Amino acid sequence: MAAIRINRRKASATFYNVLAILILILFALPAIWIVFTAFRPGNEVNVTPPIWIPKRLTLDAFGSLFGLNPGIAAGIPVFDYMRNSIIVALTATVFSVALGTMAGYAFSRFPFRAHTFVFLMIMLSRAVPGVALGLPLFLLMRNYGLIDTVHGLALVYVAINIPFTSWLMDGFFRQIPKELDEAAYIDGCGHWSAFWRIDLPLALPGMSAAAIFAFLAAWNEYQIASLVTKTPASKTFPVGLFDFTSQFTVDWRGMTAMSVLMIIPAIIFVILTQRRLTEGLTFGALKG
Repeated sequence: MAAIRINRRKASATFYNVLAILILILFALPAIWIVFTAFRPGNEVNVTPPIWIPKRLTLDAFGSLFGLNPGIAAGIPVFDYMRNSIIVALTATVFSVALGTMAGYAFSRFPFRAHTFVFLMIMLSRAVPGVALGLPLFLLMRNYGLIDTVHGLALVYVAINIPFTSWLMDGFFRQIPKELDEAAYIDGCGHWSAFWRIDLPLALPGMSAAAIFAFLAAWNEYQIASLVTKTPASKTFPVGLFDFTSQFTVDWRGMTAMSVLMIIPAIIFVILTQRRLTEGLTFGALKG
């Protein structure tokens, strides 16, 4: 009977593992198709029926992207888009995580009048659809001369990401016992010293998780960026993808080649912070 139970458990585990792999492959199919299209020859792109696996691999799309081959992509300023995306995403991540961490600490440690109301208003601001923010943001940025600027776009992403990072860090700081702060106060620490020496090191996993979400939100955002960026001086990767469309044709290979370039930094960023992300997502469960 024991052997039968063990076999059933192994069979059940194998079934769920296979099911999980199939689901992951299903969700990854669009990304796999993008990668295949970026490396496939041009005569395989729009054929019917579609060719799923390229018969041969070629770097022509990337060569055209960097101006080595003729084509629609040859005149697209890829390096400008890459520079703008990196500056905007990193700036938005650093400031939104820093400000969100301090806001989360304040909400979790220092109750004040209308504490809950203010916190809910900050959270509700994140619930407003991006399409509803487009026109007010455009008018506000135009009045302050921030249209078509990298720092203006980064400022918008900071404002958008702060509610989420504040909420996330508030939850992490609430998991840290207040007795640690009280012990620090007894030892002569002030509020800032206790935050810097006690709470912040314990909340680093949460900051890492918030940084990943903030970075990806800024890196992949298109709607607002398409409204407030006009030239290569401020356009980011998502907006730059539209340059591959002309009046009658779309350069699908060039578009997918740039998409692959977009995916690489995001993958590197997640890999570098994967350990902290796992710790951050499981921290609350472990405390419980």
